[in-house]
Amino acid sequence: MTTMTRAGVLTNYIEVAKHLGLNPIPLLRNAGLSRSLIEQPEQRLPASSAVKLLEESARDSGCMTFGLRMAESRQLSDFGAISLLLMHQPTLRDAIMTTVQYRHLLNEALAIYVEEFEKTIVIREEVVTDIPMISRQATELAIGVMFRLCSALLGVSWNPRSVNFTHDAPPNLQLHRRLFRCNLVFGAEFNGIVCPAEDLDKPNPMADPALARFAQHYVDTLATDKEHSVVLDVRKAIYLLLPMGRASIEQIAEAMGTNVRTLQRRLEEHDATFSDLINSVRRELVMRYIENEHYSISQIADLLGYGMPSSFTRWFAAQFGESPARWRDSHKQSTESKKRC
Repeated sequence: MTTMTRAGVLTNYIEVAKHLGLNPIPLLRNAGLSRSLIEQPEQRLPASSAVKLLEESARDSGCMTFGLRMAESRQLSDFGAISLLLMHQPTLRDAIMTTVQYRHLLNEALAIYVEEFEKTIVIREEVVTDIPMISRQATELAIGVMFRLCSALLGVSWNPRSVNFTHDAPPNLQLHRRLFRCNLVFGAEFNGIVCPAEDLDKPNPMADPALARFAQHYVDTLATDKEHSVVLDVRKAIYLLLPMGRASIEQIAEAMGTNVRTLQRRLEEHDATFSDLINSVRRELVMRYIENEHYSISQIADLLGYGMPSSFTRWFAAQFGESPARWRDSHKQSTESKKRC
């Protein structure tokens, strides 16, 4: 089952691509996307194609901040049908939960998890496609859009503590600093935003209960022509909860609002098993971490849910034919000079 996103993002893409001197049409074609989609903002398009488009555009333009440039120009109205509903939620917490609830109308590849402890909120985000893909640009776009949503609703009352990325920093941080205006953490253990818990419960000065009810009724009438994918939902939950050490089948089932037996049965209906899914996600995530020398082998083991580094080493060797330390040594790449953007 193919994950989908709204074609409305393409208008934003075209503007940024042209600004950077790219001809977007061949790039769209190479990603398997039709130019006609630009005129159909509510049409669905494969998320993997969108991710590929952003990565190839960043490469061809030499701009490592391509996705973030798109986020900088995104407006609340660009959320499509649920824009009005988001705009009139009473608090930022309500708006984020609404985004999670109606993510199928926005971007099915986007996984969001709100974690709260003591006086701190962590908004974790991951872009999860059907097949493993590099998604640096899509990740920065997603986090940038979430940041701008929070800022649009709270204005000067929005005071995040940090914005975090698992990938390395680009050579030039000017755009990141201008957009986020807070502490930036690269090579982090997760992708997302950290903010004071009180921010999520500050009142939204734009909220209008009557308009919220109207928008809610309208959004609830929108049908989706796609079958709900339990396999994708489990993959997204594993992506978010595995680095937190909370990706057992019991914990995943609880996070999805079901029980273990029901979850297992639904996966079997799609010829999938939980063990196969968690193993495939581990294979995808381990490449993210092991290629970043900031992560020690013991840290990687912990992020993949292994209590002992030795258990991780045995798993890695079984998957890739050599120990993680040997793999890291043999796959070191010389640092390439990159065009500043």
